[in-house]
Amino acid sequence: MAERTRIFRGCPMRNAVSPFNVHQVFLNFRGEELRYNFVSHLTDAFERQGIKFFIDKNEQRGEDLKHIFVRIKESRIALAIFSPSYAESKWCMDELVMMNNLADHGKLRVIPIFYKVDADDVRKPTLDSEFGRNFQKLAEDFSKHQVKKWKKALKRICDKMGLPLEEKSSESDFVDEIVKGVKKLEDAIGLEEEEKPFSREKIKRKARNLNKRLRRYI
Repeated sequence: MAERTRIFRGCPMRNAVSPFNVHQVFLNFRGEELRYNFVSHLTDAFERQGIKFFIDKNEQRGEDLKHIFVRIKESRIALAIFSPSYAESKWCMDELVMMNNLADHGKLRVIPIFYKVDADDVRKPTLDSEFGRNFQKLAEDFSKHQVKKWKKALKRICDKMGLPLEEKSSESDFVDEIVKGVKKLEDAIGLEEEEKPFSREKIKRKARNLNKRLRRYI
């Protein structure tokens, strides 16, 4: 099995963000063309902005899917970068299922990125689109149960607020838009982290007051 190479980059996270999340942004995507063009430009922009990220550098994916799941769990934000070839990869689809499960439990924020694909074609893959044809070809080799999980994850993630690369639009501008969206989400997460201790203390106070009132009737 080919040796896997991973990249952990970015500047230290702001104090407002929980230190337990080592990798701030997890990138989920498919394809060498994306890796050395669009994704490369995106990660360069992340580095300039001090945004920490995790990217699996080697396309020769092996038996350590559990290790990647750990990296997803360590992240606060994930980018699902949908492209025409995305659905060729069982690995990408399994990552997406994990991302969706974490998002459902409020443990991960997922931003769908539609790179040269239509959101509707991803949400409900059919033979009318390249994405859909690739998905159907992949689905032929797996159980109905597995395919059902993939379809659920596609629909749930695509229903979130996403960012599409419009036809004839600038990829450079698109990268800037994604970076701005990630930074806004980072700030929102940071505020939530700061407010949590106050929320817990408020709950404790309510519990103490309730206990005092109950004692009056005992």
